[in-house]
Amino acid sequence: MEDLSVAEVEVPQLEAGQVLVRNTHHSVDAALRLRLDPTSPPGYLPAFEVGEGLAGLAVGTVLESRLAGIEVGDIVQHARGYRGLAVVDGDSAALGGAGRLARLDPALAPPEVHLGLLGGTGLTAWAGIVLVASVRAGETVWVSAAAGAVGSVAAQLAKARGCRVVGSAGSPDKVTYLRDVLGLDAAFDYHDGLGVQLDEAAPEGVDVYFDNVGGAHLEAALDSLRPFGRVALCGAISGYNGDPPRGPANLFLATAKNLTIRGFRAGAFADRADEARVELAGLWRAGRVTLELSTYSGLDEAPRAIVDLLAGRTLGKCVVVD
Repeated sequence: MEDLSVAEVEVPQLEAGQVLVRNTHHSVDAALRLRLDPTSPPGYLPAFEVGEGLAGLAVGTVLESRLAGIEVGDIVQHARGYRGLAVVDGDSAALGGAGRLARLDPALAPPEVHLGLLGGTGLTAWAGIVLVASVRAGETVWVSAAAGAVGSVAAQLAKARGCRVVGSAGSPDKVTYLRDVLGLDAAFDYHDGLGVQLDEAAPEGVDVYFDNVGGAHLEAALDSLRPFGRVALCGAISGYNGDPPRGPANLFLATAKNLTIRGFRAGAFADRADEARVELAGLWRAGRVTLELSTYSGLDEAPRAIVDLLAGRTLGKCVVVD
């Protein structure tokens, strides 16, 4: 945590097309770690420069506006988080489009729900399950890191669409949460033996693997996937905090089984965000989808929140409230 600090800087004057936002809720996401290295993966969001402020999805209240359609007092989401006051460009396509400035409906849901379930987290899970993997009722779906933000929403979406869902996580408490709270059909701690546990949870194999971890998890999925199975590559957190994991030694199974393996980022589906929000809001109001919050108070706690998330000490969506 000594590598991150909170600094005070002057807020620039607004220009035409900009708004000033008082941020109240900041999204803490594992992908932030990829931008803290000297260089980020090719084709991904650029790495942060030393001394540059971090950035991420945030929700806040508009204090001043020079942008048509956005008024003082509006609640908005944008990609200039990790600062108390943010000057936001109305035409910015930040975070590959997923962080575009958007006015929110406070009557629909509270800010933390807009930021997580109805925001970038929900869009990522929805895009992976609905568009990339195209899950169908009756299929068996395995979701890794299923007690995390995206993983827990993806698992519940698959359940809502009539799938048998297996979730894996990294502690007994999280496994209990997956079974007893989220109601998954099977759940296991990958520390107890990844391949063995997966075989017991899905003895006839899986049709879809939603990958948040990469490495050995992806290799186990290739063994378990049925012919014409699909993999939605959402993340590879097993390699975010150290050397990237090696590629799967059994990759030829993708050819032998006619598998489809597709990587994706939420920003590529920003044009479908309203559609995702409508479905997720309906499921949330019906009590069929929920998103646990791990909340940290104040920007001074943001470094701790990031470290805790990457160490697997958080449950569900990690948020800094300021």
